Amino acid sequence: MTSATSNPTAASPANPANVETRQIVLKEIGAKWNKFSEQDLSAFKNKDEVVTQVVAKYGLDKAQAQRDVEALMKGRQI
Repeated sequence: MTSATSNPTAASPANPANVETRQIVLKEIGAKWNKFSEQDLSAFKNKDEVVTQVVAKYGLDKAQAQRDVEALMKGRQI
């Protein structure tokens, strides 16, 4: 047994399911926060980067941005 099967976050980003989930999440981020360019969206590597950019572009409090991003992502990873 490999540890990758017990750790879903260790899955390869090249996995088609991960690529599809990433595209869906980035599309939802772009729909909610339309100040992000396609380049901005494609550069996101994790939830913390999204929170940081939401704070920077929208002037939200970090705690509020964190709640909004977590609600949108619903436990999914980028």
